[in-house]
Amino acid sequence: MLWLMSLSMFSTSLYLSMNIQTIIFEWSMISILSTEIIFPIILDPMGTMFSATVLFISANVMHFSNFYMQDEVFVKRFTHLVLLFVLSMNFLIFIPHLMILLLGWDGLGITSFVLVIYYQNAKSLAAGMITALTNRIGDVMILLSIAWTLNQGHWLIINMWNTSLTFMICMTITLAAMTKSAQMPFSSWLPAAMAAPTPVSALVHSSTLVTAGVFLIIRFYPMLSKFFLFNFTLLMISTMTMFMAGMSAMVETDLKKIIALSTLSQLGVMMCSISLNLPNLAFFHLITHAMFKALLFVCAGSLIHLHHHSQDLRHMGNTTNQLPLTMGCLLSANMALCGLPFMAGFYSKDMIIEMCLFNTSNMIIMSMTLVATMMTAAYSIRLMFTALISNNMSLPIQYTSETSTSNTTPMLFLTTGAICGGSIMNWLSILPYKEPILNMNFKMSPLIVTILGALIMLNKIMSNSPSPKIFMYNNMNALMWFLVPLSSQAILKLPMNMCINSTKIMDQGWMEMASAQGTFNNISFLSKKLQNFQFPIFSVHLTMILVFYFMMFM
Repeated sequence: MLWLMSLSMFSTSLYLSMNIQTIIFEWSMISILSTEIIFPIILDPMGTMFSATVLFISANVMHFSNFYMQDEVFVKRFTHLVLLFVLSMNFLIFIPHLMILLLGWDGLGITSFVLVIYYQNAKSLAAGMITALTNRIGDVMILLSIAWTLNQGHWLIINMWNTSLTFMICMTITLAAMTKSAQMPFSSWLPAAMAAPTPVSALVHSSTLVTAGVFLIIRFYPMLSKFFLFNFTLLMISTMTMFMAGMSAMVETDLKKIIALSTLSQLGVMMCSISLNLPNLAFFHLITHAMFKALLFVCAGSLIHLHHHSQDLRHMGNTTNQLPLTMGCLLSANMALCGLPFMAGFYSKDMIIEMCLFNTSNMIIMSMTLVATMMTAAYSIRLMFTALISNNMSLPIQYTSETSTSNTTPMLFLTTGAICGGSIMNWLSILPYKEPILNMNFKMSPLIVTILGALIMLNKIMSNSPSPKIFMYNNMNALMWFLVPLSSQAILKLPMNMCINSTKIMDQGWMEMASAQGTFNNISFLSKKLQNFQFPIFSVHLTMILVFYFMMFM
């Protein structure tokens, strides 16, 4: 079913782009006097292409779930949650109404929380809470923007005009998109969300949750781009995000977290493209990134399944003989991630870097972009070398073959997208853009830094030289420049201590004794004393009454 829906959306996107059309349906839900609440649906080339990608990846992920979740007891519950997640994403894509769009936005947040805590343990619950609470910030920003657009008389994204509150609306929408797409300083929830099952990670980190913020900014870009410092601020934040993600991935040992940090780096690339006035190119990279990132997670799921559900990269290695197809697909996905020529990632990522070199006059931004590209190649080589060539350091590997179609079919489909997706979209000219005119040094710099990063990492691995034990540096990168403690433990420590002290001093201390509990204790004490005093008198009176009755009846 999802395959057919994806094919129909792709055909619709081709038709709309060739005819340069956008179709809007409006369903009048409530009409009271002059007030009308409508439910609009927009069909444009960008939205239908994105929906086709989401449905295509969802179909592959659901097919892969049959293999990965084969021992799961509550398979139906898992399937319904994933389908609800896909439905929420399509709400976000097709509804240009800011108030009704909140259904899809909140649906993504709530469903992602439920899926992250799917494995019911303390670690998953902690990861789910930081994911949900970070996304609540974005929800609050959307609610504020809804309130501030009341003076426009409507909530349609496609028909916004300048008012006195437009700057505040743009700021809240940008902050909401940054929380959903995990830009600094809201990045710590992205690796934490790896507590979810691997099929969910493949869907979340390729085309749904994390790309929702990028897509929202692309939708609002005509209004956002008019404001002073929007592009510069977004460029600074996105560059810092991809630089931080690359440094963190260099020291990370969890397989899924390395792929999640590569997602964070690519989200920074998309935001960088938007800040350079290239929203169409950012959308192009969003589509190509979805293909090879879903493939990376599917291959990682096969590796994790092979190694008794261990995600530690140090325990993996020498799996080429057992999983040749998986390793070939993983190699293709990593090549697309690095942006090697004629892979899917090359057509979008290389163009974004060239435009950054062409437009940016800031040497620091340019250097950080190139270094982040170099680190992408470095940690990709590290991942591939560990999975393919290094010695296996885990327990004896269980025998696993690739005869299951639920495992191999999604890989083959996604590999086709990771290899041919970029060239097909480029040939179809769905998203036209102007190529920059650069000299040979700038033109070759993305490829040169990619090869240089790969060679540096290979030299380090082959020389087998120990890394310098710089605790502060490694700890800083492992904690994502200390964003992880700043987003959770460090912020909570002071309020929790204050709450504990106030509870002990006030609720369990003098306030307790001065209020209800103290009053109860005092009244109980006085009642007991009064009872002890009255009991002898009552006994004497009772004795006298008994003597009186005895004398009367004598």
